[in-house]
Amino acid sequence: MLGTELLKGQGLGNQLFCYVTTRCIALENQLPYSILGSETVANNMHSSCGMYFMDLDYGMPSAKEDYKQVYNEKEDRIFIGNSRHDLTHGCYVTGVDEKLLHPADYTLLYGNMQAERYYMKYKEDIKQWLKVKDEYDCMEYCRDNLCILHLRCSDYLDCPELYLRKKYWKDGIRNMKKINPDMEFMIITNDVKEAGKILPGIPAYNFDLAKDYSIIKNAKYLLLSNSSFAYFPAFTSETVQYILAPKYWARHNVSKGYWASEQNIYEGWHYQDKQGRVFTWEQCLKELEEYKKKSTLYQKLNVKPEGVVLLGEQVKSRWRYSKHRCLRLMRGIIRKINLVLKGKAGNYK
Repeated sequence: MLGTELLKGQGLGNQLFCYVTTRCIALENQLPYSILGSETVANNMHSSCGMYFMDLDYGMPSAKEDYKQVYNEKEDRIFIGNSRHDLTHGCYVTGVDEKLLHPADYTLLYGNMQAERYYMKYKEDIKQWLKVKDEYDCMEYCRDNLCILHLRCSDYLDCPELYLRKKYWKDGIRNMKKINPDMEFMIITNDVKEAGKILPGIPAYNFDLAKDYSIIKNAKYLLLSNSSFAYFPAFTSETVQYILAPKYWARHNVSKGYWASEQNIYEGWHYQDKQGRVFTWEQCLKELEEYKKKSTLYQKLNVKPEGVVLLGEQVKSRWRYSKHRCLRLMRGIIRKINLVLKGKAGNYK
């Protein structure tokens, strides 16, 4: 038997990765599977509704005591002053863990488990496992000239290395209009108010969990954030024609070549860099392999900085956070000034 435990605090996207990967590896190794912690599915910081729009099969009942060993997926980290997290805990850059693919019987798995190598072979099975119930499957926004944007806002706001800048979305909209000049846009988000500040004029919604999920799943064009929530809707989609996501994923804002993590380079996707240039997933993989050969960061993989080097990285981290806060403050002031000016202009009409 092969098992995994879904943890309190995990978002739905991360939970589905653990669920799918464990089930696929069990299938590949001809083992029964068991999902512990199923009561936590879709009960987290973003929702408390539970998994009501899918019938997930959690396999055989089991307890932690039933397993002979625990296997933690390997972790490779780069320690760098792009953020407090990356300097303290390291930036997660892990690729495929080959050992995870061949576990012993009665192993309990833990990890990120987001590499397509773990589950791609069973894509058609996964579509059935994660099938949205008919009564929740929203097709209303499946149109040839509509692109769905997925903005992850509130819980990323104080993370300058993670929170996608307005420029990313503006560049993405411009690139989508190259595909179809008549393209229209709609936002699915966890924070409608913040989304309205970033992209005023584009309708933004936070429906119930099932509707948000199925709108993304049934879209024809997707402009995504660096959030795992949108992955499986996109992966299981029967309608999607083009997916654009941030290059370097969780370190789009700060990376000069590394991915956080390389597990998030997905087949068929396109990735946009800070300059608004678009790359295929194959180009991203090739670039990363070349970068890893030359990068001093990869030469110091999993090594924490010390002494003068650590001090320099700490200064860099503090500067980045201070700059981020100042920019947010300035943008807020500018927005308020613009609102006042618009109000005065309206009074003169």
